[in-house]
Amino acid sequence: MYGLIGSFKAAPGRRDELVALLLAGTGDMPGCRSYVVAQDPAEPDTVWITEVWDDAASHQASLQLPAVRAAIAQAKPLIASFGEHRVLEVVGGHGLCGESHEAPQGGGDSPRDSR
Repeated sequence: MYGLIGSFKAAPGRRDELVALLLAGTGDMPGCRSYVVAQDPAEPDTVWITEVWDDAASHQASLQLPAVRAAIAQAKPLIASFGEHRVLEVVGGHGLCGESHEAPQGGGDSPRDSR
């Protein structure tokens, strides 16, 4: 699976508007297993987005959807700056459809291994 974690700094006083916009266009994105928008309690204008996709191609295809393109266009004026951005290889987790909750084999260092 393909994952993204990134942050934005909203224009002053526009965080709630940006969050609402980011949440509004999340309905039908084929290949999207998880899309989470979060507010940063330590930095009032910062918004974090965590995404999990079947693969990178699914994410790229989503950027061509009319609803996503419209949301991006509407969000641009609300974003003062871009923060951290990471591309990840997602190995599993709670709530990801079709995923096992078993720890990867080997290692034995995970808290799950002590169950």
